[in-house]
Amino acid sequence: MSTHSGTFVWYELIAGDPAAAESFYRAVIGWQARDAGVPGMAYRILSAAERPVAGLIGLSGLDAAARPGWIGYIGVDNVDAAGARIATASGAILHAPDDIPGVGRFAVVTDPQGAPFALFQGNGEAPMPPVPEGTPGHVAWHELYARDGEAAFTFYAGQFGWTRADALDMGPDGIYQMFAIGGTPAGGMMTAPDADTPFWLFYIAVDTLDAALTRVTQAGGHCIHGPLEVPGGRWVAQCRDPQGTLFAMVAPGR
Repeated sequence: MSTHSGTFVWYELIAGDPAAAESFYRAVIGWQARDAGVPGMAYRILSAAERPVAGLIGLSGLDAAARPGWIGYIGVDNVDAAGARIATASGAILHAPDDIPGVGRFAVVTDPQGAPFALFQGNGEAPMPPVPEGTPGHVAWHELYARDGEAAFTFYAGQFGWTRADALDMGPDGIYQMFAIGGTPAGGMMTAPDADTPFWLFYIAVDTLDAALTRVTQAGGHCIHGPLEVPGGRWVAQCRDPQGTLFAMVAPGR
């Protein structure tokens, strides 16, 4: 992994049954999987067209605070300094800065409202160029469900330099504030007071949504919201995999 400071650079799935999770996402998304070769750890790399996208790990051996689900890694220049700034801004450190031999340094944190994410500092290798927007198998959108969307935006803008993009008035559901990273729209934030714990949801790009949803059902998952057309003409759906983990998909058409 390499570092693009302030951008999402990696994703990780923590699963109670990692072998079953691998089988599901292989079938639905088309990812390939291989062992990462980390001594003493069963860590799998999920790739799209041979380009690494995410990691897969089981709960066994992780911190007691670890929970099943997807987590995103945000690149920073210095993990220790970034973690200290987050703590000062009323965030929390779940896993203190630590080294990944030969790869880089990371920490697991939460924002002030409790949404978990990770920080990553690469080992100095040149970053891989970004993939074209909407490339199947890659995360194309990042969505934060917060208790206070405006306060959440202020936090992430202050920590990572994200800027406001368009805002969508969703009526009774409030404002959906999109944000840009380096001038490119990358996601949205909203106030979701009914969420038990604030969280990030990641939208994985697929070729066509209906076919992907059929694969979800066939592989034992289910759709909980959608298909829904969103501004710009894309189609999205939110799903749960067979272990109950929430994920989402986005496609240029149904």
